[in-house]
Amino acid sequence: MFEPDTLRLVWWLLILVLFAGFVVTDGFDLGALILLPWVGKTDEQRRVVLNAVGATWEGNQTWLITAVGATFAAFPAVYSVSFSGTYMVMMLALFALFARPVGFDYRSKLESRCWRSAWDWALFTGGLVPTVAFGLLVGNLFIGLPFHLDSDFHAAYSGHFTSLFQPFAMLVAIAAVALCAMHGGAYVQGRTEPPFARAFARRTTAAALIFALLFAICGGWLATSLPGLRFDTVTLLRAPAAGSARLPQHVAGGWTGNFVRCPGLLALPLLAVLGAMATALLSRAARWTTAFCSSSLAVLAAISTAGVTLFPVLLASSIDPASSLTLWNASSSPKTLKIMLVVAALFVPLIVLYTGWVYRVLRGPITVEDIQSHGAKLY
Repeated sequence: MFEPDTLRLVWWLLILVLFAGFVVTDGFDLGALILLPWVGKTDEQRRVVLNAVGATWEGNQTWLITAVGATFAAFPAVYSVSFSGTYMVMMLALFALFARPVGFDYRSKLESRCWRSAWDWALFTGGLVPTVAFGLLVGNLFIGLPFHLDSDFHAAYSGHFTSLFQPFAMLVAIAAVALCAMHGGAYVQGRTEPPFARAFARRTTAAALIFALLFAICGGWLATSLPGLRFDTVTLLRAPAAGSARLPQHVAGGWTGNFVRCPGLLALPLLAVLGAMATALLSRAARWTTAFCSSSLAVLAAISTAGVTLFPVLLASSIDPASSLTLWNASSSPKTLKIMLVVAALFVPLIVLYTGWVYRVLRGPITVEDIQSHGAKLY
Protein backbone atom coordinates (compact mmCIF):
# COMPACT_ATOMS: atom_id res chain seq x y z
CA MET A 1 0.00 0.00 0.00
CA PHE A 2 2.80 2.43 0.93
CA GLU A 3 6.30 2.54 -0.45
CA PRO A 4 9.06 2.41 2.21
CA ASP A 5 10.04 6.04 1.62
CA THR A 6 6.41 7.12 1.92
CA LEU A 7 6.13 5.25 5.22
CA ARG A 8 9.23 7.01 6.54
CA LEU A 9 7.82 10.37 5.55
CA VAL A 10 4.44 9.62 7.15
CA TRP A 11 6.12 8.67 10.41
CA TRP A 12 8.27 11.78 10.34
CA LEU A 13 5.12 13.86 10.01
CA LEU A 14 3.30 11.91 12.71
CA ILE A 15 6.15 12.26 15.22
CA LEU A 16 6.35 15.98 14.44
CA VAL A 17 2.61 16.24 15.14
CA LEU A 18 3.00 14.39 18.44
CA PHE A 19 5.81 16.65 19.63
CA ALA A 20 3.82 19.69 18.49
CA GLY A 21 0.82 18.38 20.45
CA PHE A 22 3.01 18.11 23.53
CA VAL A 23 4.26 21.69 23.25
CA VAL A 24 0.78 23.08 22.54
CA THR A 25 -0.83 21.30 25.51
CA ASP A 26 1.84 20.70 28.13
CA GLY A 27 3.63 23.88 27.06
CA PHE A 28 1.02 26.04 28.75
CA ASP A 29 1.26 23.92 31.91
CA LEU A 30 5.01 24.53 32.04
CA GLY A 31 4.55 28.19 31.19
CA ALA A 32 1.93 28.73 33.89
CA LEU A 33 4.29 27.26 36.49
CA ILE A 34 7.14 29.46 35.23
CA LEU A 35 4.95 32.51 35.80
CA LEU A 36 3.54 31.28 39.12
CA PRO A 37 5.89 33.11 41.55
CA TRP A 38 5.73 36.35 39.57
CA VAL A 39 1.99 36.74 39.03
CA GLY A 40 0.11 35.34 42.02
CA LYS A 41 0.30 37.95 44.75
CA THR A 42 -1.85 36.00 47.21
CA ASP A 43 -2.24 32.34 48.06
CA GLU A 44 -5.71 32.30 46.49
CA GLN A 45 -4.40 33.72 43.22
CA ARG A 46 -1.66 31.14 43.03
CA ARG A 47 -4.21 28.43 43.65
CA VAL A 48 -6.25 29.82 40.77
CA VAL A 49 -3.22 29.30 38.51
CA LEU A 50 -2.67 25.77 39.80
CA ASN A 51 -6.30 24.78 39.35
CA ALA A 52 -6.40 26.25 35.84
CA VAL A 53 -3.83 23.64 34.72
CA GLY A 54 -4.04 21.04 37.48
CA ALA A 55 -6.93 19.06 36.01
CA THR A 56 -5.29 18.37 32.65
CA TRP A 57 -1.50 18.37 33.04
CA GLU A 58 -1.26 14.58 33.40
CA GLY A 59 -3.08 13.99 30.14
CA ASN A 60 -1.06 16.68 28.40
CA GLN A 61 2.29 15.03 29.09
CA THR A 62 0.99 11.84 27.48
CA TRP A 63 1.80 13.51 24.15
CA LEU A 64 5.48 13.47 25.09
CA ILE A 65 5.40 9.82 26.14
CA THR A 66 3.66 8.87 22.89
CA ALA A 67 6.10 10.90 20.79
CA VAL A 68 9.15 9.34 22.46
CA GLY A 69 7.65 5.86 22.09
CA ALA A 70 6.93 6.49 18.41
CA THR A 71 10.51 7.67 17.89
CA PHE A 72 11.82 4.52 19.56
CA ALA A 73 9.74 2.30 17.28
CA ALA A 74 10.03 4.21 13.99
CA PHE A 75 13.60 5.53 14.24
CA PRO A 76 15.41 3.39 16.84
CA ALA A 77 18.88 4.63 15.88
CA VAL A 78 17.82 8.21 16.61
CA TYR A 79 16.39 7.17 19.96
CA SER A 80 19.55 5.27 20.87
CA VAL A 81 22.07 7.94 19.93
CA SER A 82 20.09 10.89 21.29
CA PHE A 83 19.36 9.29 24.66
CA SER A 84 22.95 8.13 25.02
CA GLY A 85 24.39 11.52 24.16
CA THR A 86 21.96 13.68 26.15
CA TYR A 87 21.25 11.31 29.01
CA MET A 88 22.10 13.73 31.82
CA VAL A 89 19.96 16.54 30.42
CA MET A 90 17.01 14.20 29.89
CA MET A 91 17.32 12.81 33.41
CA LEU A 92 17.48 16.35 34.77
CA ALA A 93 14.26 17.18 32.93
CA LEU A 94 12.62 13.96 34.13
CA PHE A 95 13.42 14.52 37.80
CA ALA A 96 12.32 18.15 37.55
CA LEU A 97 9.00 16.98 36.11
CA PHE A 98 8.50 14.93 39.29
CA ALA A 99 8.01 18.23 41.12
CA ARG A 100 4.69 18.75 39.38
CA PRO A 101 2.63 15.83 40.72
CA VAL A 102 4.22 16.10 44.15
CA GLY A 103 3.74 19.86 44.25
CA PHE A 104 0.11 19.74 43.11
CA ASP A 105 -0.74 17.09 45.71
CA TYR A 106 1.17 18.43 48.71
CA ARG A 107 1.17 22.21 48.36
CA SER A 108 -2.17 22.83 50.07
CA LYS A 109 -1.88 20.07 52.69
CA LEU A 110 -0.71 22.57 55.31
CA GLU A 111 -1.71 26.18 55.98
CA SER A 112 1.90 27.20 56.64
CA ARG A 113 3.03 30.08 54.46
CA CYS A 114 6.60 28.76 54.33
CA TRP A 115 5.35 25.30 53.34
CA ARG A 116 3.28 26.64 50.46
CA SER A 117 5.98 29.06 49.32
CA ALA A 118 8.52 26.21 49.19
CA TRP A 119 6.18 24.14 47.02
CA ASP A 120 5.51 27.14 44.78
CA TRP A 121 9.22 27.34 44.03
CA ALA A 122 9.35 23.58 43.54
CA LEU A 123 6.55 23.87 40.98
CA PHE A 124 8.37 26.78 39.35
CA THR A 125 11.43 24.54 39.06
CA GLY A 126 9.25 21.80 37.62
CA GLY A 127 8.20 24.21 34.88
CA LEU A 128 11.48 25.99 34.20
CA VAL A 129 14.04 23.17 34.23
CA PRO A 130 12.25 20.86 31.72
CA THR A 131 11.62 23.82 29.41
CA VAL A 132 15.29 24.79 29.48
CA ALA A 133 16.33 21.15 28.99
CA PHE A 134 14.03 20.66 26.00
CA GLY A 135 15.22 23.95 24.52
CA LEU A 136 18.84 22.84 24.86
CA LEU A 137 18.03 19.57 23.10
CA VAL A 138 16.34 21.35 20.20
CA GLY A 139 19.23 23.78 19.89
CA ASN A 140 21.73 20.94 19.76
CA LEU A 141 19.80 19.31 16.92
CA PHE A 142 21.06 22.16 14.73
CA ILE A 143 24.58 22.17 16.16
CA GLY A 144 24.85 18.39 16.00
CA LEU A 145 26.01 15.88 18.56
CA PRO A 146 29.62 14.62 18.62
CA PHE A 147 29.06 11.04 17.53
CA HIS A 148 30.15 8.79 14.68
CA LEU A 149 29.01 5.43 13.35
CA ASP A 150 31.28 2.48 12.71
CA SER A 151 30.93 -0.04 9.89
CA ASP A 152 28.30 -1.96 11.88
CA PHE A 153 26.21 1.20 12.43
CA HIS A 154 27.17 1.31 16.11
CA ALA A 155 27.36 4.83 17.50
CA ALA A 156 30.29 6.15 19.52
CA TYR A 157 29.57 9.37 21.44
CA SER A 158 32.55 11.57 22.32
CA GLY A 159 30.82 14.51 24.03
CA HIS A 160 30.01 15.30 27.64
CA PHE A 161 27.33 17.10 29.62
CA THR A 162 28.80 20.61 29.37
CA SER A 163 29.28 20.31 25.58
CA LEU A 164 25.50 20.69 25.21
CA PHE A 165 25.65 24.24 26.58
CA GLN A 166 26.63 25.90 23.32
CA PRO A 167 25.69 29.60 22.86
CA PHE A 168 23.13 28.86 20.15
CA ALA A 169 21.54 26.05 22.18
CA MET A 170 21.32 28.31 25.23
CA LEU A 171 19.64 31.00 23.13
CA VAL A 172 17.10 28.44 21.92
CA ALA A 173 16.52 27.40 25.56
CA ILE A 174 15.77 31.01 26.54
CA ALA A 175 13.44 31.32 23.57
CA ALA A 176 11.69 28.11 24.71
CA VAL A 177 11.15 29.61 28.17
CA ALA A 178 9.65 32.75 26.61
CA LEU A 179 7.46 30.64 24.30
CA CYS A 180 6.05 28.54 27.16
CA ALA A 181 5.59 31.61 29.38
CA MET A 182 3.63 33.30 26.58
CA HIS A 183 1.52 30.19 26.01
CA GLY A 184 0.93 29.57 29.71
CA GLY A 185 -0.04 33.16 30.32
CA ALA A 186 -2.41 33.15 27.33
CA TYR A 187 -4.11 30.02 28.66
CA VAL A 188 -4.49 31.07 32.30
CA GLN A 189 -5.69 34.58 31.50
CA GLY A 190 -8.60 33.00 29.65
CA ARG A 191 -9.49 30.80 32.63
CA THR A 192 -9.73 33.45 35.34
CA GLU A 193 -11.48 36.70 36.20
CA PRO A 194 -10.58 39.97 34.41
CA PRO A 195 -8.58 41.76 37.16
CA PHE A 196 -6.23 38.80 37.61
CA ALA A 197 -6.21 38.15 33.84
CA ARG A 198 -4.91 41.66 33.23
CA ALA A 199 -1.94 40.95 35.51
CA PHE A 200 -1.23 37.82 33.50
CA ALA A 201 -1.63 39.78 30.26
CA ARG A 202 1.33 42.01 31.11
CA ARG A 203 3.58 38.95 31.57
CA THR A 204 2.11 37.28 28.47
CA THR A 205 2.81 40.35 26.37
CA ALA A 206 6.40 40.61 27.56
CA ALA A 207 7.06 36.91 26.98
CA ALA A 208 5.51 37.04 23.49
CA LEU A 209 7.66 39.97 22.38
CA ILE A 210 10.80 38.37 23.83
CA PHE A 211 10.04 35.13 22.01
CA ALA A 212 9.43 36.91 18.68
CA LEU A 213 12.77 38.71 19.01
CA LEU A 214 14.74 35.61 20.02
CA PHE A 215 13.10 33.48 17.33
CA ALA A 216 14.16 36.01 14.68
CA ILE A 217 17.71 36.10 16.08
CA CYS A 218 17.90 32.29 16.02
CA GLY A 219 16.75 32.28 12.40
CA GLY A 220 19.36 34.84 11.43
CA TRP A 221 22.04 32.88 13.28
CA LEU A 222 21.13 29.69 11.42
CA ALA A 223 21.12 31.45 8.06
CA THR A 224 24.41 33.31 8.42
CA SER A 225 26.72 31.86 11.04
CA LEU A 226 25.84 28.34 12.13
CA PRO A 227 27.12 25.57 9.83
CA GLY A 228 24.44 23.11 8.79
CA LEU A 229 24.15 19.96 6.76
CA ARG A 230 23.42 20.23 3.06
CA PHE A 231 22.36 17.46 0.69
CA ASP A 232 23.05 18.83 -2.76
CA THR A 233 21.01 16.22 -4.64
CA VAL A 234 18.15 15.67 -2.19
CA THR A 235 15.03 17.76 -2.65
CA LEU A 236 12.36 18.43 -0.08
CA LEU A 237 9.85 15.61 0.51
CA ARG A 238 11.56 13.29 -1.93
CA ALA A 239 13.91 10.43 -1.17
CA PRO A 240 17.21 10.36 -3.06
CA ALA A 241 17.30 8.14 -6.08
CA ALA A 242 19.49 5.08 -5.78
CA GLY A 243 23.15 6.06 -5.82
CA SER A 244 22.44 9.77 -6.39
CA ALA A 245 22.66 11.23 -2.89
CA ARG A 246 25.99 12.71 -1.95
CA LEU A 247 27.23 12.48 1.60
CA PRO A 248 26.02 15.41 3.71
CA GLN A 249 28.53 18.19 4.24
CA HIS A 250 28.81 20.95 6.82
CA VAL A 251 28.40 24.24 4.99
CA ALA A 252 27.55 27.77 6.11
CA GLY A 253 23.82 28.34 5.92
CA GLY A 254 23.17 24.68 5.18
CA TRP A 255 20.02 24.68 7.26
CA THR A 256 18.33 27.15 4.92
CA GLY A 257 18.37 24.78 1.94
CA ASN A 258 14.75 23.68 2.20
CA PHE A 259 13.53 27.29 2.31
CA VAL A 260 15.61 28.14 -0.77
CA ARG A 261 14.15 25.19 -2.68
CA CYS A 262 10.61 25.87 -1.50
CA PRO A 263 10.16 29.58 -0.61
CA GLY A 264 6.56 28.99 0.42
CA LEU A 265 7.87 27.36 3.59
CA LEU A 266 8.97 30.81 4.77
CA ALA A 267 5.34 31.24 5.82
CA LEU A 268 6.06 29.01 8.83
CA PRO A 269 8.65 31.22 10.60
CA LEU A 270 6.62 34.28 9.60
CA LEU A 271 3.52 32.79 11.26
CA ALA A 272 5.54 32.07 14.41
CA VAL A 273 6.61 35.71 14.72
CA LEU A 274 3.24 37.16 13.74
CA GLY A 275 1.42 34.74 16.06
CA ALA A 276 3.55 35.85 19.00
CA MET A 277 3.04 39.54 18.21
CA ALA A 278 -0.70 38.99 17.81
CA THR A 279 -0.76 37.26 21.19
CA ALA A 280 0.86 40.31 22.77
CA LEU A 281 -1.65 42.69 21.20
CA LEU A 282 -4.71 40.54 21.91
CA SER A 283 -3.67 39.99 25.52
CA ARG A 284 -3.39 43.73 26.09
CA ALA A 285 -6.79 44.16 24.43
CA ALA A 286 -8.37 41.59 26.79
CA ARG A 287 -9.23 39.23 23.91
CA TRP A 288 -8.31 36.21 25.98
CA THR A 289 -9.63 33.36 23.81
CA THR A 290 -8.26 34.81 20.59
CA ALA A 291 -4.92 35.43 22.29
CA PHE A 292 -4.66 31.77 23.23
CA CYS A 293 -5.50 30.74 19.65
CA SER A 294 -2.78 33.00 18.26
CA SER A 295 -0.35 31.68 20.87
CA SER A 296 -1.15 28.11 19.81
CA LEU A 297 -0.57 29.13 16.19
CA ALA A 298 2.83 30.56 17.11
CA VAL A 299 3.77 27.34 18.92
CA LEU A 300 2.72 25.13 16.00
CA ALA A 301 4.52 27.35 13.49
CA ALA A 302 7.72 27.36 15.58
CA ILE A 303 7.78 23.56 15.92
CA SER A 304 7.00 23.13 12.22
CA THR A 305 9.78 25.56 11.32
CA ALA A 306 12.28 23.52 13.29
CA GLY A 307 11.14 20.26 11.68
CA VAL A 308 11.18 21.62 8.14
CA THR A 309 14.57 23.26 8.66
CA LEU A 310 16.12 19.97 9.75
CA PHE A 311 14.45 17.79 7.11
CA PRO A 312 15.58 15.16 6.14
CA VAL A 313 18.09 15.19 9.02
CA LEU A 314 16.90 13.61 12.27
CA LEU A 315 20.15 13.82 14.21
CA ALA A 316 23.23 15.56 12.84
CA SER A 317 26.79 14.62 13.73
CA SER A 318 29.04 17.58 14.50
CA ILE A 319 32.26 15.59 13.96
CA ASP A 320 31.36 13.28 11.06
CA PRO A 321 28.61 14.55 8.73
CA ALA A 322 28.49 11.17 6.95
CA SER A 323 27.33 9.57 10.22
CA SER A 324 24.32 11.86 10.52
CA LEU A 325 21.01 10.06 10.93
CA THR A 326 18.39 10.95 8.37
CA LEU A 327 14.90 9.94 7.41
CA TRP A 328 16.31 7.47 4.91
CA ASN A 329 19.01 5.65 6.90
CA ALA A 330 17.67 5.51 10.48
CA SER A 331 14.17 4.04 10.20
CA SER A 332 12.79 0.67 11.21
CA SER A 333 11.88 -1.94 8.61
CA PRO A 334 8.94 -1.18 6.29
CA LYS A 335 6.96 -4.01 7.89
CA THR A 336 7.38 -2.46 11.35
CA LEU A 337 6.36 0.95 10.05
CA LYS A 338 3.24 -0.51 8.39
CA ILE A 339 2.09 -2.30 11.55
CA MET A 340 2.69 0.80 13.65
CA LEU A 341 0.82 2.96 11.16
CA VAL A 342 -2.29 0.79 11.52
CA VAL A 343 -2.11 1.09 15.32
CA ALA A 344 -1.57 4.85 15.12
CA ALA A 345 -4.49 5.27 12.71
CA LEU A 346 -6.76 3.58 15.27
CA PHE A 347 -5.59 5.19 18.51
CA VAL A 348 -4.28 8.68 17.71
CA PRO A 349 -7.76 9.93 16.65
CA LEU A 350 -9.18 8.47 19.87
CA ILE A 351 -6.58 10.35 21.90
CA VAL A 352 -7.40 13.59 20.10
CA LEU A 353 -11.15 13.13 20.58
CA TYR A 354 -10.77 12.24 24.26
CA THR A 355 -8.50 15.22 24.86
CA GLY A 356 -11.01 17.52 23.22
CA TRP A 357 -13.83 16.07 25.31
CA VAL A 358 -11.86 16.57 28.55
CA TYR A 359 -11.20 20.22 27.78
CA ARG A 360 -14.84 20.74 26.89
CA VAL A 361 -16.00 19.26 30.19
CA LEU A 362 -13.47 21.27 32.22
CA ARG A 363 -14.00 24.58 30.43
CA GLY A 364 -15.02 27.71 32.28
CA PRO A 365 -13.41 30.29 34.55
CA ILE A 366 -11.75 29.64 37.89
CA THR A 367 -11.99 32.48 40.39
CA VAL A 368 -10.75 33.35 43.85
CA GLU A 369 -14.31 32.85 45.10
CA ASP A 370 -14.18 29.24 43.86
CA ILE A 371 -10.99 28.69 45.85
CA GLN A 372 -12.47 30.19 49.00
CA SER A 373 -15.74 28.25 48.79
CA HIS A 374 -14.30 24.88 47.65
CA GLY A 375 -10.81 25.13 49.07
CA ALA A 376 -10.54 21.60 50.41
CA LYS A 377 -11.56 20.10 47.08
CA LEU A 378 -9.12 22.10 44.96
CA TYR A 379 -5.33 22.25 44.67
